[in-house]
Amino acid sequence: MRKLAAYTIPFVGLKLGKHQFEYEIDNEFFEHFEYDDLNSANVKVDLLLEKKTTMMELTFKASGAINVNCDITNEPYDQPIDGSLFLVIKFGDEFNDENEDLLILPHGEFEVNVQQYIYELIVLSIPLKRVHPGVEDGTLESDVLDKLEELSINNNENKNDEDEIDPRWDKLKNLLNDK
Repeated sequence: MRKLAAYTIPFVGLKLGKHQFEYEIDNEFFEHFEYDDLNSANVKVDLLLEKKTTMMELTFKASGAINVNCDITNEPYDQPIDGSLFLVIKFGDEFNDENEDLLILPHGEFEVNVQQYIYELIVLSIPLKRVHPGVEDGTLESDVLDKLEELSINNNENKNDEDEIDPRWDKLKNLLNDK
């Protein structure tokens, strides 16, 4: 995957201390990752980079909204995004990103690309089950919801059959009482 230049931070020229970076994330960013589970995105990522003598600490904060389809009704809605990520960058003999909280860069590196961390932060902030707020509070009018209600077990006309228990089961219940 090609690295996007806008998300590359040349830290070699930065003074020791805190540095602020801001990123506006939209559909183009997710197209680069070939992620198509969302309709649109409007997320702001604030990155605080604290450069120290032997390491750097990065604090990512994402806030905004993405437009996704509801898993129940397939109706589009805006899902609020609010997440944070803390990452420590140290220097070593070779590149190592196996630990999710620690990134080791080779000693000669002079820049770091943060696009993958921003992508993961936003995608992992999306709930696994995406439910339209109108479904939760009952205000959404949808043909899909009407059909689900019609086919629901509670509205099934076979309630009378449930009330009548097969007499063979009564004999099995007696086994529980014969101790």
